[in-house]
Amino acid sequence: MSSLSTQALHRRAQQWLTEGRRAMLVTVISSKGSTPRDVGTHMLVAVDEVQGTVGGGHLEWLAIDLAQQAMTESLPAMPANWQRTFPLGPALGQCCGGIVTLHFAALSDTAMSAWPQPHSDFHIELHGAGHVGQAIIKLLRDLDCTVRWIDMRESARRDLPPHITWLPSDTPEYEVKQAPPDAYHLVLTHRHDLDLRIIEAVLRRGDAAFAGLIGSQTKRASFLHKLERKGLSPTQLDQLTCPIGIPGLSDKAPAVIAIATVAQLLQHHLNKPTPTSA
Repeated sequence: MSSLSTQALHRRAQQWLTEGRRAMLVTVISSKGSTPRDVGTHMLVAVDEVQGTVGGGHLEWLAIDLAQQAMTESLPAMPANWQRTFPLGPALGQCCGGIVTLHFAALSDTAMSAWPQPHSDFHIELHGAGHVGQAIIKLLRDLDCTVRWIDMRESARRDLPPHITWLPSDTPEYEVKQAPPDAYHLVLTHRHDLDLRIIEAVLRRGDAAFAGLIGSQTKRASFLHKLERKGLSPTQLDQLTCPIGIPGLSDKAPAVIAIATVAQLLQHHLNKPTPTSA
């Protein structure tokens, strides 16, 4: 079983449909109380493979079993499309206590048309392909986001999923201008002078959702002093986040820094106020 991002799962479903592979699409269409996944969550089930998750546990086991039965047996009680409601209490051995309704549909053009291509407004500009940058990319592979991974070193490239774009550049500070507004910028290159040029460009734009710079409190103080001398205003300097990562994790291993940093980005992104129309 693989837990793909929503975008990756959609692509996999389209691939299976194109290949003519028989599968069922399981979708959370209703939830009440405490439940493991939200409405709109999908899971793709074939006879020999499962992609995605509707929450794990006994609920998911039953959903997979029902979907696979529908594909392997001709049961009048199980048409190509149906739904079933599951109370998540003692009967399923889950303590959530909520109620989930799942919709089961044979993978088809009709099922895909009812599932529009997911779009992510979580865009990350990652400057740096060293140990921490590579560790961050490993985590971003499974998240619903888009990423531009920018570095001067062509050799750092790895096979990447479609939502992550590799961009080698000798002048990465100029690539900042090409970023979309409200992007999450992470600056962690192999040189402090390069870090300074990139973060200056980010702060001068003034429209970043997050302007993160790897380093210590000492590096922060040094950079703030240099940026102030370059004419940046207090408002612009206040946008800087350095060090990066949620507090409380003192381990400096690249994997730990990456986890702390991605958690910080998710915390920031998921807690952003939702725009309301006047």
